[in-house]
Amino acid sequence: MIGVILPSVSNNVFSAVMDGIYSAAEGTRYSVQLGYSRYAPLSEENLLRLFLRQRPAGLIVTGIDQTDAAQAILQDADCPVVQIMETGPAPHDRMIGFSHYQAARAATAHLIARGYRQPGFLGARMDPRTQRRLQGFRDELRAHGIDEGRRVHSTTRPSSVTLGGLLLAELMDVAPETDAVFCINDDLALGAMFEAQRRNLRIPQELGICGFNDMEMMGAAEPSLTSVRTFRREMGAGAVQLILDALSGGARPDGNVVDLGFEIMPRHSTRRDS
Repeated sequence: MIGVILPSVSNNVFSAVMDGIYSAAEGTRYSVQLGYSRYAPLSEENLLRLFLRQRPAGLIVTGIDQTDAAQAILQDADCPVVQIMETGPAPHDRMIGFSHYQAARAATAHLIARGYRQPGFLGARMDPRTQRRLQGFRDELRAHGIDEGRRVHSTTRPSSVTLGGLLLAELMDVAPETDAVFCINDDLALGAMFEAQRRNLRIPQELGICGFNDMEMMGAAEPSLTSVRTFRREMGAGAVQLILDALSGGARPDGNVVDLGFEIMPRHSTRRDS
């Protein structure tokens, strides 16, 4: 059995990861068992203990921000462990993902390159990966000598399309000079687009919008929405392959940290020169 702990099963981001995991495990001797932590560190610790009592062939855990207790549990795990969704300098064992910080910097740089000089930030839930995106946004603004002003607007509430509209409305009320928004996911970006249309703000001339993850809806929206493409299915499949490699005694030429990178997908919502 390969144990998998994800923070959410309703988020489409993780459904793509799961698709990759199940596809890679299909045809092998290993089954997949899923645990859902609901972004709660204590739940993750309990799931780790539960899985390890079943003597799994491997474990796949989300992120690099496990608690000290969870880290200790993983240290004692007698199986390969793969951290997914991120990269970092000190993997517990193996790791596959990308830099949320660098992806956010690249998205912010894209907005600035398109002529937006007062971009804002919309964030929800504000888990550690989201915090790194916020830091990337802020650092890129500083690199260009741009003051963030009151244009960072976030909440600990779970993300949704409806919330994206509410956040943009609140942001524009306190910082009407905002001329673009970097949204920490595509749900918020879609909601921001709907709110901009309700306010008769022209996209992209008066408001640029950039999302994150590049779900299918971003290209299908009208106007189409710029986003940061992340390789989620490949992340899930790669995590299983890392476990299979470890079990067979094989070593990867690129080591135990696999950086899948990201890609900025520019579309109409930031095409200010159109």
